Amino acid sequence: MYSVLLVDDERIILDGISSFIQWEKIGASLIGTAKNGLEAFRIIEEQQPDIVISDIKMPGMNGLELVEKTYAIYPDIQFIMLSGFGEFDYAKQAMQYGVKHYLLKPCNEQMIINALKEMMEEIALKENNRQFISEMKDRLDHVLPYAKEQLLKEFVTRDMYGSYDLEYYEKIFRLEMKDSRVKLLLIQLEGNFDFEHMFAIKNISEQLFEHIILSCTVEDYVLIVIEDSTEENIHLQIETIRETFFKYYQLDTTIAISESGKWIHIKKLYKEALECLQHRFYLGEGTIIRKADITYSADDNQIVLNYDEQRFCLLVKSGRWDDANKELMEFFKQLVELRMEIHTTKSYVIQLFNAMIRICSAEQMKIYLVYISQLLEMETIQQMESFIIKIAKEITLQFYERNKYTHSAIIQKVLQTVEEQIGNPELSLNYVAQEELYMSADYLGKLFKKEVGERFSNYVSKVRMERAMHMIQNENDVKVFELAEKLGYSDSQYFSQVFKKHTGFTPSDYRKELFPGGLSRINGH
Repeated sequence: MYSVLLVDDERIILDGISSFIQWEKIGASLIGTAKNGLEAFRIIEEQQPDIVISDIKMPGMNGLELVEKTYAIYPDIQFIMLSGFGEFDYAKQAMQYGVKHYLLKPCNEQMIINALKEMMEEIALKENNRQFISEMKDRLDHVLPYAKEQLLKEFVTRDMYGSYDLEYYEKIFRLEMKDSRVKLLLIQLEGNFDFEHMFAIKNISEQLFEHIILSCTVEDYVLIVIEDSTEENIHLQIETIRETFFKYYQLDTTIAISESGKWIHIKKLYKEALECLQHRFYLGEGTIIRKADITYSADDNQIVLNYDEQRFCLLVKSGRWDDANKELMEFFKQLVELRMEIHTTKSYVIQLFNAMIRICSAEQMKIYLVYISQLLEMETIQQMESFIIKIAKEITLQFYERNKYTHSAIIQKVLQTVEEQIGNPELSLNYVAQEELYMSADYLGKLFKKEVGERFSNYVSKVRMERAMHMIQNENDVKVFELAEKLGYSDSQYFSQVFKKHTGFTPSDYRKELFPGGLSRINGH
């Protein structure tokens, strides 16, 4: 139902048009009448009719003035003008305000009804067009974020876009892309997460970042494009995002930040952020990684990893967990410092793991071999270290328990004596047999070889050399003669010969291998 206001200074015309038109039948409603433009405009302000039927020549405010004033405030209100022959020029002036329908007086009922019907059809068409455009806009507003996400995903994963494409998409999405400088944030969620969590971190980022441009998900990552700003600002906002997300979902995030660059180089920036994220393997989960945080090692083929695989396995087999654990910590410390290619680092870990499980029984070895695939899938060196330590401790304690019950009470006493008197220059099989156990040295030697698997003198020499290597690594300014004296050697030259036979190095050379270019811990230089 369309509302109509009737305006004319002649009462007879007002009453006539009001009464002879069946308003409801034609889909209209007469909301009132006015005798002049001033009165009409007051009604227009109060009720805002759809159509005004107005005479042109009226006292106070004529029809043209009413059209002009109404059009300035309510441009959607339509007018049908009534005009005498002498006022035709006024009607033409009204056309500049969108008036399309005017009737010459006198006019009959059907002429007014036809004009009204035509006007109502025009209003209905405009309303339909307006509704259609509104619906299209709503749909576009709904689809636009997804279209922008797809655009970003295409830009960072394909090589087919150039400057012309940037200009084209700038117009479509009303973005300033071509000349603006941006940074990329690549977010990886840690732990067990699903799409809901990715959507949440993306939504939190969009709300908290001051100058976000676009965002999307790429595989298992969330990608955020922001305007270039100070590093301090970005870090503060990232920390707020991470804290907010953790508060609600109890999941940590690792975030890589690219360098600043133009949109045309966005794929390069994406690769840079990916490379930063890969260094999460060394830097750990829940970190913020920039290009400046990435340090590259030399050529992997020229790197020397200084660790003794056989010594580690011997410590495990002898059940000495504290010493074996120290070896492992040093091994992983070197891997982190060297920062080799990830697959190279993993191969070193697998090599050590294989060496360790080979000293187990065949049945145990089969069980532990299954873990290799788990090791290869681990995403940080910290995860690998924790896993290796767990398995190494398990195997070492198994050997400890086995050795404890395998060795007789006599051999346990011998081993204890060696540990306690390793610095005694008199320590020998005869000494232990006569002074500690009061038994035949020959019998004790055979029993020791049978239970321990090697001669007593070899065992003592091995323990002394392991102790010597440990002292070189951990005691400052220790000298060769002091090492010899502490380990039961009266002749430091002989000690050096035994050390070299055991390790392949003299004590001084061994120190140089451990601390290249560092201060001497043996000779005091």
